[in-house]
Amino acid sequence: MTSGGDAPGMNAAIRAVTRAGIYNGFKIKGIYRGWDGLINNEIQDFTTENVSGIIMMGGTILKTARSKEFMTAEGRKKAYDNMVNAGIDALVIIGGNGSLTGARIFAEEYDVCCIGLPGTIDNDLYGTDSTIGYDTTMNTIMECVDRIRDTAQSHERIFFVEVMGRDAGFLAQNSAIACGAEAAIIPEDSTDVDQLARFMERGIRKSKKSCIVIVSESPKCGALYYADRVKKEFPDYDVRVSILGHLQRGGRPTAHDRVLAARTGVGAIEAIMQGQRNVMIGVRYNEVVYVPFNEAIRSDKPMDKKLIKVLDELSI
Repeated sequence: MTSGGDAPGMNAAIRAVTRAGIYNGFKIKGIYRGWDGLINNEIQDFTTENVSGIIMMGGTILKTARSKEFMTAEGRKKAYDNMVNAGIDALVIIGGNGSLTGARIFAEEYDVCCIGLPGTIDNDLYGTDSTIGYDTTMNTIMECVDRIRDTAQSHERIFFVEVMGRDAGFLAQNSAIACGAEAAIIPEDSTDVDQLARFMERGIRKSKKSCIVIVSESPKCGALYYADRVKKEFPDYDVRVSILGHLQRGGRPTAHDRVLAARTGVGAIEAIMQGQRNVMIGVRYNEVVYVPFNEAIRSDKPMDKKLIKVLDELSI
């Protein structure tokens, strides 16, 4: 199943799990619409034909949803009963933090084998160097910002570009480096220091009349918040905001995401054959690893602070 927010490369992961499973003698079933689909018995037998020609497609052929009913004990009981009636011995869940949290709870309550694949554009799952969809989203952001910079330079404007990653700044920080942005405002760097004031003092007021600032989305301190502050505190500057939103989620997965999906998908079947339970399949230092759910879903995947220094030095 795929669950939670969609991510480019999920279809490649579905393909990998299906084909590796069949190759190793398993019967594969696709569960539509994530945990909701298991509750509502949306289960279909899958063959190699079901996954033919999907490796290059964005989104997910299994559809996805965020299930409120699965958060209840009654919902999880329905899901378990349908799983047993369908003859399912193990679940492979492709999703992010919330999806794997649900898998951990389900596995503990009913002692079932759950294997997770890291499918999220935020790259916030601990224990894997990258998550499925992250690289594609980085490239999408880079292409968008390259175009925005043309306008920023032509009109001598400051552009605040908001990207996804509410609790993790990996997208903002790394896309800022890739795009040659002047600054990134991320949750990991939120200290007592005013990030906007530091940026204005260091760069734009001294030498530049146009620039790009990448901002991690936030309900309180997103791109609109910082743009409004500049308008009030530095009224001489022409300020614009671009919120990329769900544009970031779509598109054909990059080669990196396809390979990551293939390796982790095959790794999921190997984990089941080895008797592994309740682990996420990750890739660390180019090796496939098994990461316990409790470790994978913890919320403190570290941001390499050296990246902040890299951007500071290159944005002068």
